[in-house]
Amino acid sequence: MNYIVKNGIIVNEGSLKKDDLYIVDGKIADQIPAGTVEVVDATGCYVLPGVIDTHVHFREPGLTDKADMASESRAAISGGVTSVIDMPNTIPQTTTIETLESKERIAAEHCVANYGFMLGVTEDNIQSLLQIDCKRYAALKLFLGSSTGNMLVQDSDKLDELFEHARKLIVVHCEDEGVITANMAACKAQFEGTSDESASLHPKIRTTEACYVSTYKAIERARKYGTRLHIAHLSSAAELDLLSNKDINQKLITAEVTPNHLWFDDRDYATLGNQIKCNPSIKSNDDRLALWAALYDGLIDTIATDHAPHTWESKQRPYFAAPSGIPSIQHSLLMMLEPFFNPSVDGGQQSDLLQTWLPLIVTKMSHNPADIFGIRNRGYLRNGYWADVVLVRQGVTNVTDASLQYKCGWSPLLGQSFHGEIVRVFVNGVPADAGHKSSMALEFSR
Repeated sequence: MNYIVKNGIIVNEGSLKKDDLYIVDGKIADQIPAGTVEVVDATGCYVLPGVIDTHVHFREPGLTDKADMASESRAAISGGVTSVIDMPNTIPQTTTIETLESKERIAAEHCVANYGFMLGVTEDNIQSLLQIDCKRYAALKLFLGSSTGNMLVQDSDKLDELFEHARKLIVVHCEDEGVITANMAACKAQFEGTSDESASLHPKIRTTEACYVSTYKAIERARKYGTRLHIAHLSSAAELDLLSNKDINQKLITAEVTPNHLWFDDRDYATLGNQIKCNPSIKSNDDRLALWAALYDGLIDTIATDHAPHTWESKQRPYFAAPSGIPSIQHSLLMMLEPFFNPSVDGGQQSDLLQTWLPLIVTKMSHNPADIFGIRNRGYLRNGYWADVVLVRQGVTNVTDASLQYKCGWSPLLGQSFHGEIVRVFVNGVPADAGHKSSMALEFSR
């Protein structure tokens, strides 16, 4: 079926324009050929390229009590996320071409969003990773601080080898293990098993210092070897001093922030506890505001969720025993559009935000992810590109138990009412409500 999306405001490549969008054979076209066509009335809607979330944990294989590709990709699509890049810390870990191919087969059968995968770096697989065709996978994922799974790399010689010879983007989780270990030991000795053991300890263990030290070392190594580096989930104001706001096409080093680090701060531990325990930790309100500012001036290049579900039961354990991670992909776009649609923001003068806010969010959630990761023919509303399209408008979206698509069945946003709503989503030119799977593997140009 071919489509004309009529009367919407197209948000693309820095501008807003009232125009029609043509979808022909799954791709964006400049005209509609003769024949049957369905008209989609987008009156009152903004027409955006589908979100590309380059940092998700769909937990399959091996951790499907928490999530799986079918459930989490449904949540993604319902939230306007049409393409995802999944992380390697599953069971088994995605650290070889064989485990990569196994994941691809699972996704081909079950994932309803377009999909790609990162390969994980360990201290034992660097040589073999460097032999794999770069276009087979999205990036190399490097953990410089331990998180979910056991993929920590600390050997300096191994890191030098990786940074010197990598021909692919390295995505790095930056937290200094030595700082974390010392802080953890001190806090456990003082608080474990007491009435003061709570998630509010998390930013006292996974501190700004832990992030800054690790990020500094990673950036220095990347500059030494000329390595393309992407800093995952920035969480502190201090790290921003290490970055550049040059044009995205001139950057060797780029950076990501999550909606969670923009939405919550350490005051929220009192009410949400382990629900917002994630790595790196959610920090102060000053950090949160600095991250927002960095989106505007170009220090931060992408927004990605680090969507990381855990079972509700595991999150109810005492702080030290509870896992880190937040399910968030279903509402990430609405979280980022809330300042635009909420009439109380900026004194209710929504028009003042019109020319800057939506293009900014589209750049950070669609354009830049496609450019940085070399994703072919996606991320823009361009002639010949795959028609991954999202229609949004001002409205009400209530986060309720019944509305959640996550297999884990919970969200720290439960009870939140957003002032925007996602009206319709197309994946490869097929409406997501069409009742059949239209997703495909992402193609990488470099």
